[in-house]
Amino acid sequence: MPRPEIGGFMYRSFRFPSAALLLALSYFLLVPPRLAAQDSKVMGELKFKGASGVEKDAGVWIDGTYVGYVKELKGDKKVLLLPGKHQITAGQSGYKDFVRDVVVEPGQAQKVRVAMPLLTGARLPSITAELKLTVDPGRAAVFVDDNYAGHASEFGGSLHSLLISPGKHRIRVALPGFQTFETEVSLLAGQKSEVKTELLKGSIEQASSDIKKDQNIQKDQ
Repeated sequence: MPRPEIGGFMYRSFRFPSAALLLALSYFLLVPPRLAAQDSKVMGELKFKGASGVEKDAGVWIDGTYVGYVKELKGDKKVLLLPGKHQITAGQSGYKDFVRDVVVEPGQAQKVRVAMPLLTGARLPSITAELKLTVDPGRAAVFVDDNYAGHASEFGGSLHSLLISPGKHRIRVALPGFQTFETEVSLLAGQKSEVKTELLKGSIEQASSDIKKDQNIQKDQ
């Protein structure tokens, strides 16, 4: 079913990813699986849980870098971090950002329950167009007019699309390790349109500023 675009998006100021997160990611890319498993006791794990269906699809940033959406961060995508303090940010269109600092302990796992209240005044567009996004990989983050809208798989396939206000819009699709895709669409009221792309492999250094968020924002208590 079409997913509506509603007001209240992610913050729009950004920074480069932390050295701790990059070191953790590099470690598990370079170290043989058996050795990594043996030495993983020096790392700590974060287990994410969404309070509702909205939070389960919320995008997650760790120390300013987009890592995926809540319900996928398990199994081979589980979050392992170096011990110490890390900032967690989760967001979804139309909802207040979830922001929290956590202290990761060596060899320990802790749960992070993500809950986000609806933003005051958030509402559906009264007149809409329909935009379908067919993107590989589907876990890539989608930004509409520089605002985080969700992950690509929410807006593709035979049953999903994005309801968006008519007019001209900038579409950006980004994921660490891939080159960012950008395009522009101009939609009429009631029009149905589709954007298709397969992201090209790249470097974390090629990641757009959309997936590197500013950490200096108010935290949830």
